[in-house]
Amino acid sequence: MIDLALEWLNLVLRWMHLIFGIAWIGSSFFFVWLDNSLRKGIDQQPGVLGQAWLIHGGGFYFTEKYSVAPPQLPKELHWFKYESYFTWLSGFFLLGALYYVGADLYLIDAKVLPMGRWEAISLSVASLVLGWVIYDRLCKSPLGKNDAALAVVGFVLLVAAAWGYTQVFSARAAYLHVGALIGTIMTANVAHNIIPNQRKAVAQMLAGQVPDPSYGKQAKQRSLHNNYLTLPVLFAMISNHYPVTYGHPYGWVILAVVMIIGGLVRHFFNLKNQGRGTRYEFLAVAFLLVVGLVFFSQWDPRHKALAGGATLEDAQKIVAARCVACHAARPTFDGIAEAPKGVMLETPEQMRRFAALINQQAVRSEAMPPGNATEITDEERAILGAWIAAGAKLD
Repeated sequence: MIDLALEWLNLVLRWMHLIFGIAWIGSSFFFVWLDNSLRKGIDQQPGVLGQAWLIHGGGFYFTEKYSVAPPQLPKELHWFKYESYFTWLSGFFLLGALYYVGADLYLIDAKVLPMGRWEAISLSVASLVLGWVIYDRLCKSPLGKNDAALAVVGFVLLVAAAWGYTQVFSARAAYLHVGALIGTIMTANVAHNIIPNQRKAVAQMLAGQVPDPSYGKQAKQRSLHNNYLTLPVLFAMISNHYPVTYGHPYGWVILAVVMIIGGLVRHFFNLKNQGRGTRYEFLAVAFLLVVGLVFFSQWDPRHKALAGGATLEDAQKIVAARCVACHAARPTFDGIAEAPKGVMLETPEQMRRFAALINQQAVRSEAMPPGNATEITDEERAILGAWIAAGAKLD
């Protein structure tokens, strides 16, 4: 019953995280597009930075942006913050429900670094807090005045974090933690910089003062960072379904290239919406990098071809010892209520049916078993690969 309840908790939290994330990213993309699409109007009032006309749902909309603030505050002012807060909260609870509750299975990989449950959880939480503190200090340092230099240093630190996570957590957890780190930085930007600066500007207006333009400039910088981080964080969050990424021995390199791809794509759209030309070369480079990742992911120095063939009996012994505890009609592994993805491997016919998944998850990558919980060896992976390469024959 507890295992089933945890499965439902995982589902509900994932659903909530997706809903809140759509709301946050949707509003973020819209406002960045709106900001980039503002144009000077012949009839705009003094203090107005730009205007934009929009049509949606059968209606026309007219929007103006002030360079600092309007002459007086309207009676009703809409704030956009809870989408971000609830996205992070639902994501953190999802992280806890899956990776903290199931730390021995999903978070810890003894082959990478043996450690206790609470040691791993503490390291996880501390890394998210430390990551935000380092980033925030960089933005407030003299380096923060140079956007290009700050972007380069920030990218290097994120890649270093990606590599570091692979040295302490399971490969799957490492990728997810990069996403959690980026998501924490993005939400903390909203909670500790963007919204507070907006509140300061509003407070100055209520006091009859002219708002300090530096508040808007700081908030704008953090908002732009969030814009460029959106695509990489989405990739990191969905990557746990694709072991070809996190399961590669140099998965952190793949993630680093994905960050570059995401930045190039966002930069293309930002420039286009600003009216600075349609720079297809950014998309071309991004496409070539994706093609490069396809070829790079094929290379895995860990796995060598097995000399000689492998029989069904050889493969079945390994599957029975290393896989069936989870992949069965009635799993016996603690914390597993039903066979993951409905994949059952109790019979030769089932093994053959799911041979491609076995090859993807346990041979070409080391995604399965999670955290190598059943201690499958490299030789056993090679035997499974040889049986599949020979056609996954049942005789």
